Amino acid sequence: MIPFTDEELEPAVMNVIEKVRPSIKLDGGDIQLIGIKDGKVYVQLQGACVGCSSSNTTLKFGVEKQMQTLIHPELTVVNVPAGFEDKLEQLG
Repeated sequence: MIPFTDEELEPAVMNVIEKVRPSIKLDGGDIQLIGIKDGKVYVQLQGACVGCSSSNTTLKFGVEKQMQTLIHPELTVVNVPAGFEDKLEQLG
């Protein structure tokens, strides 16, 4: 169980996003925080990341790994496809 509320996680999550953003931008993409719910971090990959075959690897082994290392090992990161920003409950 993650010992933080979703609201308490947000500054730390944003800090990690800002750390990984330059690497993502190098490949023509970007990342945006959509929300945090029950310890799941919902982000949206943008730009060249949309439809890229490596985007799942970027999320799991880049973004999620950093969040687990720097914040809490039980955090998970979920990519939010365009159009699902208001339907987070339908995503993993």
